[in-house]
Amino acid sequence: MEMGRDEHKRKSRKPLGQTPKSEQLEARDVEFAEELADSADIEAQRRAEAADQRASQHQHNRRKS
Repeated sequence: MEMGRDEHKRKSRKPLGQTPKSEQLEARDVEFAEELADSADIEAQRRAEAADQRASQHQHNRRKS
């Protein structure tokens, strides 16, 4: 017995839960010892900082609109 296309596409009518803005926190890594860091740690730190800047810029741009 073959199933029709529609039988695979069941969409929930329930909205996804969202965290209220008042409960959202800015994620930060607080422990980082540069003297113990290897190249992967330094690269991860650089990428995290770049991601933080992009997120901050994105928030700033959304507020302007």
